Amino acid sequence: ISAGFKPDVVIASSTYPMDIWVAKRIAHFSGAKLIFEVHDLWPLSPIELGGMSPHHPFIRLCQWAEKIAYQEADAVVSMLPCVHEYMVTHGLDLRRLHIIPNGIDPDEWIVSEGVLLGDLATHIDYLRSRGDLVVGYAGAHGLPNALDALLDAAALLKGNPIGFVLVGDGHEKIRLQQRVQRESLVNLTMFEPIPKAWIPNLLHRLDIAFIGWQNQPIYRFGISPNKLLDYMMAACPVLHSVSAGNDPVTESKCGLSVPAESPKAIADGILMLAGLSGEEREEMGKKGKAYVQSNHAYSILADQFLTIMQ
Repeated sequence: ISAGFKPDVVIASSTYPMDIWVAKRIAHFSGAKLIFEVHDLWPLSPIELGGMSPHHPFIRLCQWAEKIAYQEADAVVSMLPCVHEYMVTHGLDLRRLHIIPNGIDPDEWIVSEGVLLGDLATHIDYLRSRGDLVVGYAGAHGLPNALDALLDAAALLKGNPIGFVLVGDGHEKIRLQQRVQRESLVNLTMFEPIPKAWIPNLLHRLDIAFIGWQNQPIYRFGISPNKLLDYMMAACPVLHSVSAGNDPVTESKCGLSVPAESPKAIADGILMLAGLSGEEREEMGKKGKAYVQSNHAYSILADQFLTIMQ
């Protein structure tokens, strides 16, 4: 601003809620529109997920910043579809709220045959050669991903012609690997992360893609996970273990949803999808891909965001 540059729009993010004061000041002196973009609900997330006290000084500072953002921003953009009531109680006029979810770049899904290499490709080929259904997970191995429930489900399904493949890394991976070894989960194999360009090829080789969530009240405000969009864009039928305010799998009819962190429900869901014909699972996958292309392509979301800024 001191150099003569004046922006038309200033965007602050809920990831760093205290930035709203700086953004508000810049917008004021430049005559710009102020947009507050909400990815996570701060300070509610550290309160409900981290157990922090609502009276902690840091939390109170975040609450003050959040209130200022909802009251002063010309527009609030959130990827969480069920935040309306929460934001109203914190001072937002809903006429200024816009929901824009996560998205994908369709150009990244032009699949080159044969890209998936190494032990992972060999193992999936082996499972298929003996007639196993392949259930896969690709992504972070952390507490929010609720992979213990998937391992429990794999234990329940021992003896069935179903092979589980987990690909990725995270702070829980070593502990999960120890569980696999200790409990002799011979139907489940874990692999290291693969290049992003290989992901479409991996997902195309799966019969069922799994995604799970912890059973946490914070998800009542909705979810918009990139991993699920990848699964759907790959036209892979999805088993979704979730308890949330929204459910893209149910909305798009691209798979089956079961309660969060329920090993029995996950196992039953896998058996239900396994009992379908290949054509029925393929039809589910097509519905998911069509849903993402219509609602989550970056070109569509970018137009929505530009309309808000204008």
